[in-house]
Amino acid sequence: MTAKTIESRTFNPVPAAQAKAEAIAKAKALAPDLAVRIGSTPKTKFRGNPDVFGRLVEDHDRHRALLAMIEETTGNSPEREMLFTELVQELKGHAAAEEQALWSTVLRDPNTTDFARHAIAEHKEIDDMLADLAARDMASSAWLRRFAGLREEYLHHIREEEQEQFVAAEKHLSASDLRYMRQVFNRRKREEKAAAKIEEKINLKN
Repeated sequence: MTAKTIESRTFNPVPAAQAKAEAIAKAKALAPDLAVRIGSTPKTKFRGNPDVFGRLVEDHDRHRALLAMIEETTGNSPEREMLFTELVQELKGHAAAEEQALWSTVLRDPNTTDFARHAIAEHKEIDDMLADLAARDMASSAWLRRFAGLREEYLHHIREEEQEQFVAAEKHLSASDLRYMRQVFNRRKREEKAAAKIEEKINLKN
């Protein structure tokens, strides 16, 4: 298969249901015996789209599945440790690549600066929550309570991105911009995820 063929296939639209199923399957492959109960997902026009927003939603669906699978684990089991590590690396790599591929450009436009800053600020909040969880005993009830808080915060964040921030940003970007950003995101995501480190830092404010 030539590079041109791969690129062409990469940028072809995919039915939303298929795109969601494929994203969930990537997470499911890590722990086939665990259920993936993500329920219904917020409506978004970007799922399966051939631009950067479709690619970001693909990651979001995978993250929804990882969060649901972690909830199916118990104590400090190998499955919980493995899935949490994957989640941390996924979220860190995704956020860093998203900021470099999308929000760095959006920030240059005064019309879109506010919601770009909001998205980046929430990335920092989520990163802090991950560090707090990493520093705590996975088998404790406090860990589960804090994990539930992370899950709620992250699901709120990606719902807001998919239904508001991406919609607003799209109006100020050309189709060629969006497809180029997808290429940048894919490259940076691989690099950022590979370099992601799990930090441990107790958050005494919560």
